[in-house]
Amino acid sequence: MAITKSAKKALRQNIARKKRNLVYKNKTKSLLKKVRLLASQGKTEEAKKFLPTIYKALDKAAKVGVIKKREADRKKSRLTKLLKKA
Repeated sequence: MAITKSAKKALRQNIARKKRNLVYKNKTKSLLKKVRLLASQGKTEEAKKFLPTIYKALDKAAKVGVIKKREADRKKSRLTKLLKKA
């Protein structure tokens, strides 16, 4: 456990940041999962309606620093490729 005052504050900051980061991470994960499920079921039109929402969530996660910019770009690219193929 943290002993010094600064270590205790750092611990509080880490906990708060982790909560904030998990919000972005869980949102992107759930949206990606939903679109992949729709694509596998052949509902590409419904899946394409989610694209702007997913792009926004991925860009926001990259901006905040939860994921890296290139990771967001890669996920967007693979998702679009998947929907074009389906």
